[in-house]
Amino acid sequence: MVDFAPFWAQADGITRTVALLLLVMSVSAWMVILWKGWTLARARRGLSRAMPAFWAAPDIQAGRDALHHFDAEVLLQPLLDAATAPTRESTLDASGRRESRLTRRLRDALHAVLARLQFGQVLLASIGATAPFVGLFGTVWGIYHALVSLSAGGSLTIEKVAGPVGEALIMTAAGLAVAIPAVLAYNIFGKFVGACEADLEGFAHDLREMFDQD
Repeated sequence: MVDFAPFWAQADGITRTVALLLLVMSVSAWMVILWKGWTLARARRGLSRAMPAFWAAPDIQAGRDALHHFDAEVLLQPLLDAATAPTRESTLDASGRRESRLTRRLRDALHAVLARLQFGQVLLASIGATAPFVGLFGTVWGIYHALVSLSAGGSLTIEKVAGPVGEALIMTAAGLAVAIPAVLAYNIFGKFVGACEADLEGFAHDLREMFDQD
């Protein structure tokens, strides 16, 4: 088992700041991974059960009750609310064709729902893209700091350099350890979000067709 105590004791303020930054990035990434994994699994399960239950309902109210029962992440209900919302008279919302009003309302509701599903993706992408470089910076700075400290103590030998340089390389490994789970989770969750988006777009299209009746 690697002992990080000597590395931490020899590190200066910048190296410690980089290490703490990587720790914060790792904790943030894993919090998002666990939370999004749970919510997206519930979303996929809810969509697969709620949509058939809605279309099997005898009327709109029964369909709304079915969505309330199965749609745990509240993804489909905003679309139904947008499709059934009353038109505000004497406003621009009341102008134009009924089809256009329905399309606009459903589009806005769909964008809001998708924004909730995609929440956290930017953080995962940012951590996955920057963590290796943060770790590399920590390694470069750690090596520089180690060499300066050793040179101040006299002649340099391989034995004296190998230890501090090897400890500094831990920062590169830490950066990769933070980045890899974030990148993998971003790609997996992207597929989940894409599948949910396809279902939601299909549901919105079907609602528009159903309510587009003068």
